[in-house]
Amino acid sequence: MLGTHDLLLFVVAGLLLSITPGADTLYIVGRSASQGFRAGAIAAFGIATGCCVHILAAALGLSALLYASAAAFTVMKIAGAIYLVWIGIALLRDSGRDVAAARTFAADSSGKIFLQGFVTNVLNPKVAIFFLAFLPQFIDRGTPNTAVAMLFLGLIFNLNGTLWNLAVAYGSARISRNIAGASLFARLSKRAAGGLFLFLGYKLATSEH
Repeated sequence: MLGTHDLLLFVVAGLLLSITPGADTLYIVGRSASQGFRAGAIAAFGIATGCCVHILAAALGLSALLYASAAAFTVMKIAGAIYLVWIGIALLRDSGRDVAAARTFAADSSGKIFLQGFVTNVLNPKVAIFFLAFLPQFIDRGTPNTAVAMLFLGLIFNLNGTLWNLAVAYGSARISRNIAGASLFARLSKRAAGGLFLFLGYKLATSEH
């Protein structure tokens, strides 16, 4: 279909990869636990929009340039690492507030939540390299239009990933709402997420090309 093969295998493999926790999942969990399902869903759509940028880049060959250029990879890697560390510090600082002050975190606008999810995804060069490495394995070598096949597979992967992220957002919101002492849980989850974001920023900054 549209120059692809083993589409069912692609869908299964994509779902398995989507459920692997990463920076995107942590951001959705953090937003959902502290602000509810709506915030988590907005974060998921921001991440999905970021994936669309990577998919388009892969289809146009920009990801290949990123893969080939050590300088381009390093610049994007450092920018992404700084952003992840910044989010981690913000979460750790927010977790130290009392219950009343912590409500200011819930006042973040939908636009801010969406933008943070988008930037978290776009500034991760590993996502770009992933699409470049994963999608071509399911494209027929003789297809006359590789870009169309790449876009088709990327959109399927993004749709399945977004559905999973929405499920994560719903589950995280339900768990935080049903746990006794939800304010304590929210503070602890922010500290855990903040520490993990710092770790992910460090890992990204020290990763090899």
